[in-house]
Amino acid sequence: MSRHASYGKSSKSAKKRNVLKRYERVDVLRRIGKWKDGENTKVTGLPKTLVTP
Repeated sequence: MSRHASYGKSSKSAKKRNVLKRYERVDVLRRIGKWKDGENTKVTGLPKTLVTP
């Protein structure tokens, strides 16, 4: 019996995600200087950032 194709391959987990979680986006904003700890407290409505490889 063979496995169904929807189960995917073992290399599937190594694929790069194209969506960042909030804490990852805040880290990117810190690196580019658009996020200052203490001043920025709102974590909703964050600006879009590029996902770097």
